[in-house]
Amino acid sequence: MKAKSDTLAATFRNNKVEQRSYTPAGTRKPTARMPARERRAQILEKAFEFFSEKGLTAQTRALADACGVSQRLLYSVFPSKADLIKAVYDTEIAGPFKAVWFVQLRDRQVPLKERLITFYREYYDTILTRRWLRLFIYSSLAEVEIAPTYIADVVRNILQIVTEEAAFEAGVNLPAEHALMQELGWVLHGNISHLGIRRHVYKDMTSVPVDTVIEMHVKTFLACVPILCQVGLASVNTPRSN
Repeated sequence: MKAKSDTLAATFRNNKVEQRSYTPAGTRKPTARMPARERRAQILEKAFEFFSEKGLTAQTRALADACGVSQRLLYSVFPSKADLIKAVYDTEIAGPFKAVWFVQLRDRQVPLKERLITFYREYYDTILTRRWLRLFIYSSLAEVEIAPTYIADVVRNILQIVTEEAAFEAGVNLPAEHALMQELGWVLHGNISHLGIRRHVYKDMTSVPVDTVIEMHVKTFLACVPILCQVGLASVNTPRSN
């Protein structure tokens, strides 16, 4: 994954200079030896936690300290900060998503309302965690391609399946324009995602259980699908007046 931010690139270059001039003798305990795979997993876990709390522009010296390793060892595992960020994305952002969810969402032997409620409850618990959401937001502010990549690889597939299944059950036609169909899916998916942001980032705690709110959003979406499709079709067929 390519990191766009000049700030990230400059930070990495500065950290390289720091690494060459920094002498850790007497200031750090020797790093315990462990298999390369375990070391990589340890760094990724710590990096996920570190970036979600400090943001992606934080210096790699602080990241190395948080991981309990030297910068030299950190760079031996991940040659650049961009490589580390890509690995965090693959492991911690896209990794937790279960491909079987796509299959389950299309299983018409199960009522759609039940499919959607089950999926979004699992998605909320598995994906929309505090650390996941914070890193997702931080990456957008740092202009790193985490959010656009995840939306392209995962979310757009969810939106397509949800809208197709909802239109089938309601017996209505979806707008032919693909982008508009995606917007219909965002009506539900966006609400669930924002629920995670409200609870985990904004700390908007209420007495209403998350499961209850998810069920409310699913039922509302399904009830509104015929109207949403009509509005979408009308917007395509009716030119906008200036």
